[in-house]
Amino acid sequence: MTANKVTVGLVYGGKSGEHEISLQTGFAVMNAFDYAKYEIIPFYITLQGEWRMGPLLDEPMKSIEDMKLASASGGTAEAAGAMFAALSGQQSRIDVMFPLLHGTFGEDGTIQGLFEMAGLPYVGAGVLSSSAGMDKDVMKKLFAAAGLEQGEYIAFIEHDWRNHRHELLQEAESKLGYPCFIKPANLGSSVGISKASDQESLIAAVETALRYDRKVLIETFIDGRELEVGVLGNDEPQASIPGEIVSSGDYYDYNAKYIDGKSEMLIPAPVDADLADSLRELAVRAFKAVEGSGLCRADFFVRRSDNKILINEVNTMPGFTPFSMYPLLWRETGLSYAALLDRLIELALERHSARTSLQYKM
Repeated sequence: MTANKVTVGLVYGGKSGEHEISLQTGFAVMNAFDYAKYEIIPFYITLQGEWRMGPLLDEPMKSIEDMKLASASGGTAEAAGAMFAALSGQQSRIDVMFPLLHGTFGEDGTIQGLFEMAGLPYVGAGVLSSSAGMDKDVMKKLFAAAGLEQGEYIAFIEHDWRNHRHELLQEAESKLGYPCFIKPANLGSSVGISKASDQESLIAAVETALRYDRKVLIETFIDGRELEVGVLGNDEPQASIPGEIVSSGDYYDYNAKYIDGKSEMLIPAPVDADLADSLRELAVRAFKAVEGSGLCRADFFVRRSDNKILINEVNTMPGFTPFSMYPLLWRETGLSYAALLDRLIELALERHSARTSLQYKM
């Protein structure tokens, strides 16, 4: 901390299919910080996993290309040294880490474990919550244990697919029917997701999903509206107003999310007060089911036939540009983008303080 400013280690990039999205998020957050209150140390992780550490910043970088720190003198060793200074009893230069990594090696508990080992506060979900929120199969089991209603699905690993394909196809067709959706269990931003309308397309979709993960989910088709709610907090989480996604495509895939620019976000969602209240209450329950902290976005289907709410998933590090659903939900709930960043830093420090007060040995 310098001159009463909080020093934030901003981590972005990463070894995942969502690398470019993370760069956009990092650039947006860097430009939104109040530099009268914060100073930034940027950490860029390349697609190959190299860590690049930039200089201490008292103003944002000018472009996303600058965010890649091509001329940075600090490489992996210096970046690791800055993070792990606390392990050798030294004073860390960083007050709080802010990981803006989406997907594998960033949203799945791995980097959260690094921060825990280093004794550094960090924004967002902890190791367990991040891991559970990334694995859609584990997440759904936790939702079921918490009594949250959801659509039917089956999950299996690659070994089972290679050795018991016929049985799995029979189970999918009898339990789920067509159309159905096929997803890698551990990926975000709709990467690797396909819709199948017959056995041939189902087999092809599973093979596609297995390129991204060893475990695959097949989910039943739900004819419903897609509603999302932001959750913010630690022990006393609060829920935002709900928003609705109106996809430009047959379903809300990667192209509809990030490329064609035609999908709509309706904020607030055009729902009645009772349905909005139910969505907010269920969002908090979903957050607690995965033992969330800091933030998450809870995604629901509202079935058209009977208006029943079904939980789809939670995202423990949702898209975070000023035009992403999560910050927009909070803006319309009364919390600006800059104020949202302040609150997330406060929650990170609050959670770290509570954890460091625990006794780990007799």
